[in-house]
Order: sequence, then C-alpha cells, then structure tokens
Amino acid sequence: MPRDIGIGLAFGILFLVALLGQAIAGFDVYNNEQVSQGLQTMTFVQYLVSASFMADVMENWQSEYLQFLLYIVATVWLVHRGSPESKQPGDEGRMSDAKQLVGAHAKRTSPAWAKTGGWRTWVYGRSLSLVMGTIFVLSWLSQSIAGWSTYDASQLRAYEHPVSWPGYVTSADFWSRTLQNWQSELLAVGSMAVFAVYLRERGSSESKLVGSAHDATGETP
Repeated sequence: MPRDIGIGLAFGILFLVALLGQAIAGFDVYNNEQVSQGLQTMTFVQYLVSASFMADVMENWQSEYLQFLLYIVATVWLVHRGSPESKQPGDEGRMSDAKQLVGAHAKRTSPAWAKTGGWRTWVYGRSLSLVMGTIFVLSWLSQSIAGWSTYDASQLRAYEHPVSWPGYVTSADFWSRTLQNWQSELLAVGSMAVFAVYLRERGSSESKLVGSAHDATGETP
C-alpha cells in the first residue's frame, strides 16, 4: 500500500520535481549565457544529456552519498550522549552476534544472509555502507568527467589550453566546487545529531520523545 511506503514515495516525487526544476532553470541560465557570448544554444533535450547538466547533478549526488556513508560508518565507532542518532555509550563497534541477530542468533524472520554466516553475513552486515560507498564513487567519477568536459569547453572558448582529467581533478576549480558541497553536508549531519540532544519534534522518528531527558541516548518513539 502507498501508505506503507509513504516516506519513499514522497521524497521520490519531491526529488523528481526538484530535478525537473533544476533542469528548467539550468537550461534557461545556460542558453542565456550562450546568447550573451554569441554562441550556439541548446534544445532542452540536448541540455539534459549535456556535460554541464550532468556535472551539476552529480556534484550534489556525490556529496549527499558521502554524507550518509561517513555517518553510517562513523556511528559504528562514535557515540554522542543524548542524541537519538547515536548508540549508547559503551556500545561502540560492530557489537556481538547476539545483539545483531546473526548466525545462530538469527530469528525466523531474519534475512537469509544474516543466518548463513561466513562471507555472506559479513557482506550483508556491511551492505549499506558498501552500496552507499559505491554510489558515491560512481557519482564522484561522473561529476569529475562531466566537469572536466565542461571546463575544457570553456577553456577552448577562451582560447586557452585544455587540461587532462588528472589535471582537472587536482585543480582548484574542481575542489572548490566539491568542498563547498562537502562542508555543507557535514555541517547539516553534525548539527542534526547535536540539536536533537536538546530539541524535539513530536511524532518524528528522528526525534526523542518530547518528555525524554536530554541525556537519553539512542531513544526514539
């Protein structure tokens, strides 16, 4: 039922709306710049498959997946007393098989790979970070290649020498665009973990109960 997957559906729709809005706005900005420079414009479809649009989209994607990858892995080993985003102090690490319900401790309803043991359980126990990490690497590579193509095109229009891919990914232009996204994502995640110690949102699974003590850790409705 749609109600049972409401979060995924709602954010999926919002994502598509935002992506379409970005495409329309970016298309208008790109063509206005082309006209002002006396260069050829693109159709909307051409813009959607252009390196310029791809670089802008992938630039955001890779920073988002890096944010979640770091947070997923960091919360294995790090805790923050009072935050609902944290495990209890003393529970740092991968935790025991009994607590994680794997192998002989798995329940009847546990996923198959949680029951089998060996490499399958090892992989499944890290599958979230593996998938997030893979998407991050692929989106980072896509961003770097699309950004490189866009950068070289602007270099040629200015009668400057193009650069190689290694030259671009070590350039100030690339890291300026990349780090401005990384720092904002890291700030958002860190501040969420800290704010949730003292602030509440009634009914949200990302918040502690309104009446919970500030030092209550890992507690959600």
